[in-house]
Amino acid sequence: MRKLIQGGTIVNEGRSFIGSLIIEDDCIIEIIENNETPRGEFDEIVNATGCFVLPGVIDDHVHFREPGLTEKADIESESRAAAYGGITSYFEMPNTNPQTTTLEALQDKWERAKQSSYVNYSFFIGATNANYKLFSQLDIHTIPGIKLFMGASTGNMLVDRREALEQTFRTAAELNLPVMTHCEDSGIINDNMKVAKEQFGDDPDITHHWEIRSAEACWASSQLAVELARKYKTQLHIAHISTEKELSLANQPEDEGRITLEAVIAHIAFSNEDYLTKKALIKCNPSVKTNTDRTAIRKALTDGRISVIGTDHAPHLLSQKQGGCSKAASGMPMIQFSLVTMLELVDEGVLTIEQMVELMSHAPARLFCIDQRGFLRKGYKADITIVAPNQPWIVNEDCIQSKCKWSPMMGHTYQWRVLHTFCNGHHLLNNGEFDNTARGERITFRNKG
Repeated sequence: MRKLIQGGTIVNEGRSFIGSLIIEDDCIIEIIENNETPRGEFDEIVNATGCFVLPGVIDDHVHFREPGLTEKADIESESRAAAYGGITSYFEMPNTNPQTTTLEALQDKWERAKQSSYVNYSFFIGATNANYKLFSQLDIHTIPGIKLFMGASTGNMLVDRREALEQTFRTAAELNLPVMTHCEDSGIINDNMKVAKEQFGDDPDITHHWEIRSAEACWASSQLAVELARKYKTQLHIAHISTEKELSLANQPEDEGRITLEAVIAHIAFSNEDYLTKKALIKCNPSVKTNTDRTAIRKALTDGRISVIGTDHAPHLLSQKQGGCSKAASGMPMIQFSLVTMLELVDEGVLTIEQMVELMSHAPARLFCIDQRGFLRKGYKADITIVAPNQPWIVNEDCIQSKCKWSPMMGHTYQWRVLHTFCNGHHLLNNGEFDNTARGERITFRNKG
């Protein structure tokens, strides 16, 4: 099958130019600049005039809830939401039921995704207080890395024994695998919650969430992660940075690029002022913090301190999002709206569209050494997203593809629209029409050079 994407503005590797892409089967075979008319016959032609043609977004941080929590979400529903949002690849987290902390559980997820994932998939193996000996049995070409919860997490995956932390960082360094951490100090959080309950009752109002899961708790845990990474020269990727102070951990010369930071949409889009209107819909761990923190994170998108943008997409039933700091579940579904939210920031002048593509596609591919994805290059897999400006639409329940059928973005009007999503050359999303027969591929890693 030969397909032509013609006449759009191609954004790739720091450049934007008018051009066309030719796809043959699952790969890009030619990139043509300017308005040259491509030769040959095509099974499908997509007119991308007035649109932007981007490498498919790689989301390095999602929770699709399968297995064990499928009343909230599953691989089928959330990978469809991903495709509607222009995301063509995702890395899923291990706090499912059972937890992805054994080779058997990892294999089970691969089998499930093979059957039902519309876009490309990979799964982190999770660290526990006792499973570091397992890591040497891993095929490093099949996983992005090791996920380590250094703070209280959904799914009770806290690793708090110093010996286990040391062994995880040491073994990961020996295997040349990244460690992705959730950094919050549980002791500090527990102390803060105790004080808040004494002051405000058993379920403190959601407006206190950022004080309980505090900046101090994030900083203490992130500092420890950096200390261990420096000790063993481990590649460390700190997930969902939520404070200004933590940004100082990036780009230290002594680390030689081994320590990187991820920002997720929640901390880019919201501040603690939004608790007043959004309530627990924006409750997540780590918490949405102050406007000063948000402003600093947005600035860090353009100066190299933030390397990657993910979503921490984490659906719950709407009924589970009721209540305050104790009762409401933490997490929000964001994968369908991450790209269009970032495009709004492009419109606002926070970053350029080239910088956005670097953060959402190129950087995760580079950081995790993904094979043949993340760039629009000859010979690379045809994972492509086409977006159009000035096509306003309102987020409502009808358009939400996630199984939970809510979003903190409900009622918001976006100006950008994802028109087309290609995954491995399959035209998954075509102007609102969805091909539910296609399946994504297992992502591979570290096979180059």
